[in-house]
Amino acid sequence: MNKIVTFGEILLRLSTNIGERLFQTDHINTHFGGAEANVAVSLSKFGHDVYFVSKVPKNPLGSAVERHMRLHGVHTDFLLKGGDRLGTYFVESGVGPRSAQVTYDRKYSSFSQLTLEEVDFERIFSGTSLYHVTGITPALAPSMKEIVLYSLKKAKEFGITTSFDFNYRGKLWSQQEAAETFKTFLPYIDICSCGELDALYLLGIEQADDSLEKNEKLAYYYEKIQLMYPNIRWMSSTFRDVISASSNTLQGNIYVDGILYQSKVYPIDHIVDRVGGGDAFTAGILHGIIRKKSPDEIVTFATAASVLKHTIHGDCNVFTEEEIQAFSNSIPGKIVR
Repeated sequence: MNKIVTFGEILLRLSTNIGERLFQTDHINTHFGGAEANVAVSLSKFGHDVYFVSKVPKNPLGSAVERHMRLHGVHTDFLLKGGDRLGTYFVESGVGPRSAQVTYDRKYSSFSQLTLEEVDFERIFSGTSLYHVTGITPALAPSMKEIVLYSLKKAKEFGITTSFDFNYRGKLWSQQEAAETFKTFLPYIDICSCGELDALYLLGIEQADDSLEKNEKLAYYYEKIQLMYPNIRWMSSTFRDVISASSNTLQGNIYVDGILYQSKVYPIDHIVDRVGGGDAFTAGILHGIIRKKSPDEIVTFATAASVLKHTIHGDCNVFTEEEIQAFSNSIPGKIVR
């Protein structure tokens, strides 16, 4: 069984019911979530041996986080305890033409105060085959840039396959700061989740010809990225058309050996919860790569995983590999008896 390590912050999510504004609601739904934690849960559901590295306060909330991860089969051996608070974020659910709104309350969280000396990457990476981190983590504190860069360099010393999801968040830092930081990471990355906007605004790649189809544009950007960073072997992203907050279409993309492979286009007619859909896709990509599936199989599975995530509440995707495979081969909406 492959040992996988993810590193990042897990937060308490507080969200309103659909149709209620944050300032008017008298009922809040709670879940735990965070990009790397969500990927860890998905990969555990797919049968992998997953360890989540983070720091949470030594209080009932920290204990609840540990229980949440263990409940989903994720190892918490490297979950540190300390600091003053668990980061939180509020989600005002979107509906129809009104988009969802996210408000962060994560400054001075236990994780953001983490120091490099506290994390024993030598021990953590022993026997590890894949390491995953996102661009959210280095945005949380100046020290986090140093820790992430150190971890990626250390992972390569151990011969570990590395995965990085750009996951740029404008509410956390500027494009310039993110671009400068990501460029120091990318020489150490094997698997990269990024899209057209990342190529344009974070990597400064010249805009593709407007006459090209969108798949041709994406292939152009991926080709340019691979020329800049030939160490990156796989790149992936999704095309999402937003009809309304509760109705989207989704198509997955993976770029391997100079060829762009795409899934079919899925209509998602009633979105229950979009948060975590990208993490479900990323986990599906990583799963397929680990299992040495063909590019077509990888992108088909990853997109189906993401689509299913849209149908449940919470940040984490709780579907198994078998359930996702069955869904990708089924007629949507049919009762399974």
